[in-house]
Amino acid sequence: MNHAIEKIKNQIKKNTIVLYMKGAPDDPKCGFSSKAAQVLSIYIRSFFYVDVLIHTDIRCALPTFSNWPTFPQLWIEGKLIGGADIIINMHRTGELKALIDKVKLKNNL
Repeated sequence: MNHAIEKIKNQIKKNTIVLYMKGAPDDPKCGFSSKAAQVLSIYIRSFFYVDVLIHTDIRCALPTFSNWPTFPQLWIEGKLIGGADIIINMHRTGELKALIDKVKLKNNL
């Protein structure tokens, strides 16, 4: 489990935007992951993702590390944003666009 936690920490540190999901953005394996990837794709062309169905070590360790039990999980600048419902709600209110625009400008994405 410690190795997986270190891997998660490195992924979050090295990538400004990380989506832990079931499947891939172009081939999601659950409805919630599909919605999260679709919304995120509105604001940024490409982003780092991890398919937790393939990376079972991360699937097992991430809920404990993040204190968030479900997938998908969106992380921006090292902070957990939340799952599909939060992502969709932030999209509806404009908060997600504002956050991603700020991050893109700051990090030249």
